[in-house]
Amino acid sequence: MKNRVTLFACFLFLFFAASAQNDLTKVDKKAVALYEKSLELADAAKYQEAIALLQQAIGRDDHYIDAYLSLAGIYGQLKDYNQSVSTYEKAIALDAAYTVDYLLPYSINLAGKGDFEKALQVINTVLARPNLHPTTKKSAEYRQKNYQFAVDYAKTHPVRNYVFAPQNLGDAVNSAELEYFPSMPIDGKLLVFTRRVNSFNEDFFASEKQGNTWNKAVRLPGAINTQQNEGAQNISQDGNWLVFTGCNRPDGQGSCDIYISYKTPDGWSPAFNLGNKVNTEDWESQPCLSPDKRDLYFASRRPGGLGGSDIYVAHLLSSGRWSEPENLGPGINTPGDESTPFIHADNQTMFFASNGLPGYGGEDLFVVRKGADGKWGKPENLGYPINTIEHEGSLFIAADGKSAYYASDRSDSKGGLDIYSFELREDVRPAKTLWVKGKVFDSKTNAGLPSSVELIDLASKQTISKLQTDETGNYLITLPVGKDYAFNVNRKGYLFYSDNYSLKNKAADSTYQKDIPLQPIEVQAGIVLRNLFFETNKFDIKSESEVELDKVVQFLQDNPTVKIQMEGHTDNVGSAVDNQKLSQARAYAVVNYLVTKGIKGTRLVAKGFGATKPVADNKTEAGRAQNRRTELRVLEK
Repeated sequence: MKNRVTLFACFLFLFFAASAQNDLTKVDKKAVALYEKSLELADAAKYQEAIALLQQAIGRDDHYIDAYLSLAGIYGQLKDYNQSVSTYEKAIALDAAYTVDYLLPYSINLAGKGDFEKALQVINTVLARPNLHPTTKKSAEYRQKNYQFAVDYAKTHPVRNYVFAPQNLGDAVNSAELEYFPSMPIDGKLLVFTRRVNSFNEDFFASEKQGNTWNKAVRLPGAINTQQNEGAQNISQDGNWLVFTGCNRPDGQGSCDIYISYKTPDGWSPAFNLGNKVNTEDWESQPCLSPDKRDLYFASRRPGGLGGSDIYVAHLLSSGRWSEPENLGPGINTPGDESTPFIHADNQTMFFASNGLPGYGGEDLFVVRKGADGKWGKPENLGYPINTIEHEGSLFIAADGKSAYYASDRSDSKGGLDIYSFELREDVRPAKTLWVKGKVFDSKTNAGLPSSVELIDLASKQTISKLQTDETGNYLITLPVGKDYAFNVNRKGYLFYSDNYSLKNKAADSTYQKDIPLQPIEVQAGIVLRNLFFETNKFDIKSESEVELDKVVQFLQDNPTVKIQMEGHTDNVGSAVDNQKLSQARAYAVVNYLVTKGIKGTRLVAKGFGATKPVADNKTEAGRAQNRRTELRVLEK
């Protein structure tokens, strides 16, 4: 009879050899009959009915060890780890020798409820047994490694006042079908997800948020949903592109390919295959766009990888095509499987799943961040209870850096996988992110101008985002807080636009609306170089100014007939003579920099105006700051 009990351990992919038999002559016969019937129900996946019969059997004979063991196994299958552990402990208390083969599943359920220290103690006891079956030993060693990782992680990542309490998004989003792969534009007002309809067909649905309430989800409008499966989608941060996975399609390159659809006035466009550089004869899936839509991250099983499934990135070229994908390398990819990449709105933080990096078992979720050199750092496990002994799936983090969304089949799900939200633990959060949106237009005609918009970290000189506006000049760009940025807009035939955002000490609590007039290149047209910085009362150019000055160099190289004047201005603090000298010296410093970069001196004039041309009131510090400036003025076209 004990051999039949081991059926429930198989649910956990473990196999045990029976070492003893209950003496059935001492077990209540009606309890045995209930037990036998419960096994038939469990075979048919009727677990709740099986539980009821096992509880009746134990009620008739509270020393019926096999009934306890089978009941514990079913609770474990249902992920009711607390009940499973307490039931195993009742069986062990009745007969420690008889139940010794069940210490392995007992330890798994201990780990399932987060008691990793006790699980490690139990698994060490299992491995100390002589003549252990090779299969059991292999399973126990795997679990021992995971439990040890969990114990060590808890010591190095103490969690204080963090409550992991995922909230089901409710009937408006979730249904009796499966819902998964949540994503949303940066404003957080639209949730897009995959729903498996009629247990087979996958379509895209969306729910709009009004206040704190999600409206009833509906299919995405347009031609994106078809009779074929569409899944594993990611909507761009501006809400205008949607990339997803389609399998076994007539236009496919292989088993599963990556497709793209565009938002139009009539809904979402038909899907376009991304072509034979992104897609291969093998499996490509789970795409994610960077916030500027210039990078496409995805999982692939193509030849040449480091393991089963690796994470790759392709870059959008000026031609509108995607580059040859790059493997993210051994710092992220392993001989195992890496999948579900998600790049946050800060464009510096990526979350992904892996079963090849140290963790709790199955697939765990990890976070990895870009350094100042633009290279990815070392992945960090998100820790328990976000990661568990089960397989963890995709994760989406909102722009605030703390609101997380994922799919799970928790006990309160409406049916299978549902979408939940929870607050991400503080030490694994990405940067809080603001965003700027607006329109680039001609300062004379007010016509929208398709233009290049670039965001640069002034400290590292690293380009954080670079995007192209739409055809009418509209744009959206993200601003991770905690840094200072140069914000540049360029279009041929116009003076470039320059601004800066100092966000080192600002909270992510607002949206910037920034409409940008570009001036046509003409005589006397001028711009303020807002990212040009000098030492106080000196003409030494700060290193963070090089980003701005290199834009001036590029402008002069793109327009070889243009002659400019660099104009220095100060506030009215101090003597007029000193201010004049300082403004002239600063203008010369800029000219000298441009000459060192290969610009001919005959195209450059330096002129200081001191405090004679204020643009704001010198009575306030804010006004004086505006008056301390360097301007570029066109002298000849």
